[in-house]
Amino acid sequence: MKNSEIFQEFLGSAATKDVFKHLKNTLTDSITIWDYFVNWQKVISNFREVELHLNTLNYLIGKGNIEQKFREILQTYPAIYSTIPILIACRTRNFRVLTSFTDGNFQYKGFNFGNQSLLFPENIEAAVEFARETGVLELFENRTIKSIPDYVLGIEVGLDSNGRKNRGGDTMEVIVEELVKSICRTNNLKYIKQATAEKILTSWDIVVEVDKSSRRFDFAINNQELIYLIEVNFYGGGGSKLKASAGEYKALYDFLTAQNHKFIWITDGLGWKSALKPLEETFNYIDYTLNLNMASSGLLAEIIKQQL
Repeated sequence: MKNSEIFQEFLGSAATKDVFKHLKNTLTDSITIWDYFVNWQKVISNFREVELHLNTLNYLIGKGNIEQKFREILQTYPAIYSTIPILIACRTRNFRVLTSFTDGNFQYKGFNFGNQSLLFPENIEAAVEFARETGVLELFENRTIKSIPDYVLGIEVGLDSNGRKNRGGDTMEVIVEELVKSICRTNNLKYIKQATAEKILTSWDIVVEVDKSSRRFDFAINNQELIYLIEVNFYGGGGSKLKASAGEYKALYDFLTAQNHKFIWITDGLGWKSALKPLEETFNYIDYTLNLNMASSGLLAEIIKQQL
């Protein structure tokens, strides 16, 4: 690692091999915070959007002749039509269902549950078929569930759990932003979160050329027009993505330093234990690769403060 003298003060050695050893030995196993488990704000917001329709559908619980009752509700309250997919835990409103596949003869039927202010008989019959064949009407008729609103609230919690794989990265940004805020407040500096080239130009009148139009840096810090561009991520598990990620940051480092901008990569997670070689290669290549332990020790603050 270049410019490693700063590590002598904080880690007791400026030798590249010692600094990397410290990085790999202080990788954290978890950055799970309470918000990781369920994003209740999102769950409740999604639920509120359909709550009135769900309460109307609740009329169906325990009813006999349920297909006819469902038809009657759809005729009277056509807006309920668009809520049918959430009853089977789906966000999409368009389905193409394989209805027959005997003797190699594949037959499909399409269903579209977009918002409707008026339902035609064919729409209603399609909705009844869909709800019947997916088992939803049987659940209602047999009182397998007691409350459709409560049932859908549970579905929303389940669907939100799918977002946990992305929340590790979000949490990493939250943690690093606290460090960035403190550094900027103490040294009277400015920073931009989710910084695009356009935001940087508009805010600071400084040009940052990017390697792809979609590039967003997690943070950009301006210290007397010396721009620090920071990327953060967390890998709790291994996989091929880690090697690709390390390679990407080597290329990004070259691209940004050619413009006289600074680049810092803050990464963590025990997933790196399975990809130490590409991590070390990138660590040796770019100026600053830090983990959370290193960044929070004061290293990040000194690197930026001293314009290293």
